[in-house]
Amino acid sequence: MSEKQRTLKENIKLSGVGLHTGVLVTLEICTAPENHGYKFQRVDLPEQPIIKADADLVVSTERGTTLEFKGARVHTTEHVLAALYGCQVDNALIKIDGAEIPILDGSSKLFVEAIEKVGYEEQNADREYFELTENIPWEDTEKGIEFLAIPDVNYRLTVMVDYKSPVLGTQHASMYNINEFNSEIAKCRTFVFLRELEYLATNNLIKGGDLDNAIVLVDRTDINKDELNRLAKLLGKENLDISIEGIGVLNSTKLQFENEPARHKLLDIVGDLALVGKPIKAHILAARPGHSGNVQFAKVLKEQIKKQQAAGKTFDLTKEPLYNINDIEKMLPHRFPFLMVDKIMEIHEESIIGVKNITMNEPIFTGHFPGNPVFPGVLQIEAMAQVGGIFALSKVEEPHLYSTYFMKIDNVKFKQKVLPGDTLVFELYLISPIRRGLVEMGGKAYVNGKVVMEAEMLAQVIKDKA
Repeated sequence: MSEKQRTLKENIKLSGVGLHTGVLVTLEICTAPENHGYKFQRVDLPEQPIIKADADLVVSTERGTTLEFKGARVHTTEHVLAALYGCQVDNALIKIDGAEIPILDGSSKLFVEAIEKVGYEEQNADREYFELTENIPWEDTEKGIEFLAIPDVNYRLTVMVDYKSPVLGTQHASMYNINEFNSEIAKCRTFVFLRELEYLATNNLIKGGDLDNAIVLVDRTDINKDELNRLAKLLGKENLDISIEGIGVLNSTKLQFENEPARHKLLDIVGDLALVGKPIKAHILAARPGHSGNVQFAKVLKEQIKKQQAAGKTFDLTKEPLYNINDIEKMLPHRFPFLMVDKIMEIHEESIIGVKNITMNEPIFTGHFPGNPVFPGVLQIEAMAQVGGIFALSKVEEPHLYSTYFMKIDNVKFKQKVLPGDTLVFELYLISPIRRGLVEMGGKAYVNGKVVMEAEMLAQVIKDKA
């Protein structure tokens, strides 16, 4: 079944400080039209430039993901992008009156809550997934980062982090599909080791850092109060009362999950891979990930999209068909020269794949463009309809007692000529559940993996034989 794109029902406003700049900013997530994707707009700059959420525009991954286009930058984009992706919002314009997305509580939780509060607006355009067709490994041996993407019907993530630390150790986190993001991943906060704070502060970072928006992990036992006070002053938090009890978490912050740091790394991957530009269907496994590796792998996936688009969609037509021509004749009342389906490869709960071989000896070529044989578009539609009819009849007992009648055809598009020697592969899916014998399906016809025709059709299945 095809899924429709969606945006927000109304705009959302949130304010807060940037984690690294410490500057108060206001962010507005706005509704956007179909096929818009995610874009940022710096409304505080002249001409209010727009920056597309695209892995190719990443200019820095130092403690966050920074995008730049024509000199305009937006920092720390990952948490808001993860929230939009996790809520399955396809189109949004993110307006911001400063350089950095507010850190809020250090997770995606407040973004998700605001999105869910206003709700969603379904749009007319179909959601176009990137469906991986082969295994894609990638690694950075110098940094010890490993990624592997394998085909899957869902967007699934498995993450392993290993910081060789007595407090964190090796942790794993998983998300079996995107519907788990809001409840299991979104509220997991960013984290930092106490030993990293001095470096970050002296490098002009984490000016907006606070114990309310980050987990500070402590893996030393020899820290005294004077050192903590010096760190607090360096961070501009002289009045912050810092306490520590052995190895663990600063100020005894309670973790929401034992593996909250690993879950936050998973959250970052969701946000950074949103820069691929399409919703993903694949199982992605990551070992020791960070923003740099995430963005590099996003670029690898973008290249894979181009490769798959150039190759077209693949169907295995060498395997044993589900129904051969003799089976089809038992289901459909059509015969030569009007039987337009040669075999059915697959039938699933909501979809079907059928095949029609085009040969020069078809009687239609006697009169249709003699000397320039082109298989007529109306017969492509008829062939698609017969495949849809087989799907409908496969759902009833004694299908030979039923007939399928056309009621409506919509959104028909012919994209290229179909010629003798071509093999037409029809892939159809239910648009809505079958009710009272009414079957509404959408579909595409492929030749060599490329779409040559698409249409939506409505038919009725009627028992008209005894």
